[in-house]
Amino acid sequence: MKHDTDFAILGAGFGGLGAALTLAERGAKVTLLEALRYPGGCASTFTRGGRRYEAGATLFSGFDPGQPFDRWIARHGMSVQTEVLDPVISLRARDFALDVPPDRERLVARLCALDPARASRLREFFAMQRKVSDAMWAVLDDPALLPPVTPRSLLAHLARSPRYLPALRWVGRPLGAVLDVYGLAECAPLRAYLDALCQITVQTGAADAEAPLALAAIDYPFRGTRHVRGGVGRLADAMLDAVRASGGEVRMPDAVRALAREGDGWVLHTRRGSLRARAVIANLVPRALTKLWGQSTPWLDGLTARVDEGWSASMRYLTLAADAPISLHASHFELIDDSARPFVEGNHVFVSVSGADEEKAEGGRRTATVSTHVPLAKLRAMGEDARGEYLAGVQDAMRATIRRRAPELDAATVDAFTASARTFARFTGRTDGAVGGAPRRAGWGAYRDLVPPAVAPGLYLVGDSVFPGQSTLATALGGVKTAERAMRG
Repeated sequence: MKHDTDFAILGAGFGGLGAALTLAERGAKVTLLEALRYPGGCASTFTRGGRRYEAGATLFSGFDPGQPFDRWIARHGMSVQTEVLDPVISLRARDFALDVPPDRERLVARLCALDPARASRLREFFAMQRKVSDAMWAVLDDPALLPPVTPRSLLAHLARSPRYLPALRWVGRPLGAVLDVYGLAECAPLRAYLDALCQITVQTGAADAEAPLALAAIDYPFRGTRHVRGGVGRLADAMLDAVRASGGEVRMPDAVRALAREGDGWVLHTRRGSLRARAVIANLVPRALTKLWGQSTPWLDGLTARVDEGWSASMRYLTLAADAPISLHASHFELIDDSARPFVEGNHVFVSVSGADEEKAEGGRRTATVSTHVPLAKLRAMGEDARGEYLAGVQDAMRATIRRRAPELDAATVDAFTASARTFARFTGRTDGAVGGAPRRAGWGAYRDLVPPAVAPGLYLVGDSVFPGQSTLATALGGVKTAERAMRG
């Protein structure tokens, strides 16, 4: 079969962008197809009524010198401006508030001040946590160490093996068990912080989260985390421009409607016609790939089932008064109504507020994105009427949590519109509005996809559903590694 392109990339989320840019940089013929008019997927910026909103409330890491986004920005001269936030996140619960700074030592000091009776235990816990996190983040900082393992990377891992020992102690155990060992299960500020952070990173609460992954996720605010000025879509746009400048073709909006194996390659039937490719890299949730292909595999079915145990999102998009009584800088809030209840369905919300000088709305007004997790399985089991009633209740809970924990945001809101899972899916291109991939609950199953197989010859999956996934940095790195693998055939 004659190929129109070497590699077709389905979806311009950051997994697809990472794959497309890696392939284009290495001289491959690449075609990137995106159904929407803008790139980024869940980490995109869209415009409605002349105002710019983040599709999802999110933080980005990977911008420290030498980290992946920093390298891409430097290599391609991207006009992307970022800034360190302090605090990175403002966490608010009923009985305490915790401003999370961009360094561990200050965070530990603040937690000790909130619970001085457990100060020595907190310091011991974070000393251990740092060793685990340093070992695991070093792998993300050097993509050559990520699976699949090569002889060279195996030697590097063997040389580093002593650094991995602190993490191996906790493999297969939940973070809740680690807190028990350190006598911190009843430390309310730490527990709330970990529950909130785990819910938005490894997609489950601290009691159930696979300990090494959760211990590494604690460092998320400290590992090159930045605010992208003007919205995360600026970075997605810049990466898209870099794909074009490196020789890649970008087709958007151009939705792929079907995918079929033909000869030694693949045929993609799109809104604009047909495209023949030697290989396909799909930046999709597994259920969407199955639908396009019209087939499945045991691995793909298993991955779909694990993702279905996870989450969709209910959203609120706010416009804030120009004189809103909050920091002039961009801000991120984690708001908890009741720490004793699960951090989902409006009881826990994540809020991203634009900076005062980012010109996202008219008259100096600012925009904010509010999100909460809702169970995918629960949504799918409901009829249309029941689902509408349920989501209306979630929205009520979100408003109540904001009103109680961030009254200044509530008072400054001059306009708002809501987005159900279905609407969020339309804004992001994500089937059912699925977010975050499969929850990484304790057990060896959390590592079953360290080396995700090709779905079929020449067909690969990237995104938050497969390793390393579950952050924008991780999905982009997954795209890099999958591109390298695809080039080897």
